[in-house]
Amino acid sequence: MTPSQQRQPYPSDLSDARWALMEPTLTAWRTERQKTSLNLGGKVTDLREVMDAILFLNRTGIPWRYLPHDFPPHTTVFSYCSDWTADGTIEKLGVHLHRMVREQEGRTAEPTACVIDAQSVKTAPSVPTDTQGTDAGKKIVGRKRSIVVDTLGLSLLVMVTAASISDNEAGKQLLTQIAADHPTITKAWVDTGYKAQAIEHGATLGIDVDVVPRNTQVKGFSVVPRRWVVERSFVWIMMHRRLARDYEAKPAHWESMIRLATISNLASNRRNTHNLA
Repeated sequence: MTPSQQRQPYPSDLSDARWALMEPTLTAWRTERQKTSLNLGGKVTDLREVMDAILFLNRTGIPWRYLPHDFPPHTTVFSYCSDWTADGTIEKLGVHLHRMVREQEGRTAEPTACVIDAQSVKTAPSVPTDTQGTDAGKKIVGRKRSIVVDTLGLSLLVMVTAASISDNEAGKQLLTQIAADHPTITKAWVDTGYKAQAIEHGATLGIDVDVVPRNTQVKGFSVVPRRWVVERSFVWIMMHRRLARDYEAKPAHWESMIRLATISNLASNRRNTHNLA
């Protein structure tokens, strides 16, 4: 009986089917790590329990040290999360699930178009000031999360910067990374925060960047063609309370928390991209 079967389950726990999607990637990671470890024969931490703990924290928004005692120690869970962030395991897991969902939706594994957007979010007092900035337009002191999604709204790329970095500058970095990671993409839709420099940069990479403005004749909320997909993606990840504010000391750790939210959503409803919460 595994540790997760010995305790009362939490709503954020992985089902057997969801764990089956993640287990090969995490088991392969452990196998590689054991090749260089001393292997002193100590207790082996259950990887499913570690992932359950991380998803619990991400969904509820609690601090690391507030993890319930029926999970592995919070220091152990944080160590695994840090290692998976540093070596790209979380990113690799997201790519695997993204391709799986696209194929189940009858799409090719690699997209040909994407949508880009950004949000500035306040940071916690514990976040180093040298990783923050002020978004003058939104009047927010904190960090900015930029995401790239495909036309289904599934995450392709996450980047965290100081909030003072303009959408235009972040957009150029994102387009460069998109061209490298997803060379099949030739079209990108953005909002009016992305100016001529980003558009011209995209053109040099073979990506046609199209600015889609809001309808100024409509007051309040309105669905913006193409861009509504990425706005919905922000709603999906905001179901995870850890992402309501940036609590992470390192920007890379917040990128992982965003990726983990999308991974949880993908694994929960991989057959229905219209209801991923």
